[in-house]
Amino acid sequence: SDKEENNSSYWYYVSMNMLNVNFDEFNKKNNDTKGWIYVPGTDINYPFVQSKDNKFYLNHSFDKKYNSAGWIYLDYRNNKDLSLNDNSIIYGHGRINKTVFGSLRNTLNTSWQNNIDNHTISISTPYKNYIYQIFSIYTIKSETYYITTKFSKPYFKEKWIKEMKKRNTSTINTEVTTEDKILTLSTCLNDDDIRIVVHAKLIKQQTK
Repeated sequence: SDKEENNSSYWYYVSMNMLNVNFDEFNKKNNDTKGWIYVPGTDINYPFVQSKDNKFYLNHSFDKKYNSAGWIYLDYRNNKDLSLNDNSIIYGHGRINKTVFGSLRNTLNTSWQNNIDNHTISISTPYKNYIYQIFSIYTIKSETYYITTKFSKPYFKEKWIKEMKKRNTSTINTEVTTEDKILTLSTCLNDDDIRIVVHAKLIKQQTK
């Protein structure tokens, strides 16, 4: 069945094909596998995992072996059904060789931002497929506000959205409301504790 969040101005995105992934083999290799993420115009095309905390995959790879490069992982506070979260957060190291989330720095380039094909993020999980539309890209010193996963009242979510939109340094301009489900990508830009942050809103979901 299809559940769609639609707006005539987003017809191009909503009509895009969903990302479909067979997770059987990935689950055999790692039972922490929660989904697959694809970000156009980058090298991000990976399965992502979720642990009982946000520390394990900072220095363990997909095979759960120690590796300083770590892996891409969903915040442990999030539900595996991303449509149930106010803000789903996926983290990964900003590796210089552009592995993991290293190529997320591409989103800071005006040429990347000006290509409309780059404005959506696709996620596939064993239960649902999702398409998100980017609404904010920026860099900021490490903090906890942008990685808030849920809001007790619509007022607090509205305040948060306004702040994330205000931080936007990209050429992308997308409307967002408190009804929207948010996806946040976070990675390190350098050793000075600066983060690259990308926010997007859910515009289409499909139940498998």
